[in-house]
Amino acid sequence: MTRIVALGAGRMGRGIGHVFAYAGYAVDIVDFKPRSAEEAARLREQALGEIAANLGILGELGVLHAPQREAILGRVRVLPLEEAPAALARADVVFEGVTETLEAKRDAFARACAHIPPEAIVASTTSSFLADALAAMVTRPERFLNAHFLNPAYLIPLVELSPAKSTAEESYAALKTLLESAGKVVVRCAPSPGFIVPRLQAAAMNEAARLVEEGVATPEDIDRAVRAGFGPRYAAMGLCEFIDWGGLDILYYASTSMARALNAPRYEPPPIVQRLMAEGKRGAREGEGLYDWRGRDMARYQRDLMGRYVALFRHLGLLAPPGAAR
Repeated sequence: MTRIVALGAGRMGRGIGHVFAYAGYAVDIVDFKPRSAEEAARLREQALGEIAANLGILGELGVLHAPQREAILGRVRVLPLEEAPAALARADVVFEGVTETLEAKRDAFARACAHIPPEAIVASTTSSFLADALAAMVTRPERFLNAHFLNPAYLIPLVELSPAKSTAEESYAALKTLLESAGKVVVRCAPSPGFIVPRLQAAAMNEAARLVEEGVATPEDIDRAVRAGFGPRYAAMGLCEFIDWGGLDILYYASTSMARALNAPRYEPPPIVQRLMAEGKRGAREGEGLYDWRGRDMARYQRDLMGRYVALFRHLGLLAPPGAAR
């Protein structure tokens, strides 16, 4: 059985403990800070209490039953610094989640690598640093990569895996398999600031704040628009799929128009859209765009897409029945 160590007993360490204990793995959450016995006991109580509370909410929502909750908690240990060497020596996978500074990362990796087995995989949960910079801090950097969870880590399925240039494909594949066994959806991205989701959401959140600042709409109406339109649309399709389905030409002309009307160069279409437009690859209609649509049964695809929308809007209580005029 794979043994997991979460290095750091803060929010991310507790979230990872929850994820893997819920999936059936034994997890050690290791506090890497020197504390008195009383402080260590208090931290342990807080960490286990937080996991127990989250499991309790899942129980109230019908996701699990009380005996399962107790079994999950029984698979988690919160260990003080003094017990870190023994726990690390047994680790198959170590997830680092210490403070987001290079100094803290360097210190944690140096101390952890003194104890972990040579074949153990090491992953950072950082949202700030690129894998190439951190891999240099790890002995045998071929076993290192970034694993970016989204909070709350125990609930959001996505994990963005970002290998360093030195990462062995075997290490990537092994960690991907482990995460998928725990119910996670894994995507791969090159080392780049913001990974995928934080980069997308930063653009959307900043634009939402600008809409408020400019008096275009209230925060309440912006969020209603997101819940009833923006969010479900891209939950059912995805951004790149939607671009191709609607047509790159629509994105191109709408972006160009907004860039001029708002005097905002951030709206200018990127070079890849301009190039695909010039090549006549405008999406699903032409068979090529960001995706390759050639050979796909488009009628079946459209039915599947409609099914996703119907299921999602029904779940959200936004699918009106026939004759439902109010």
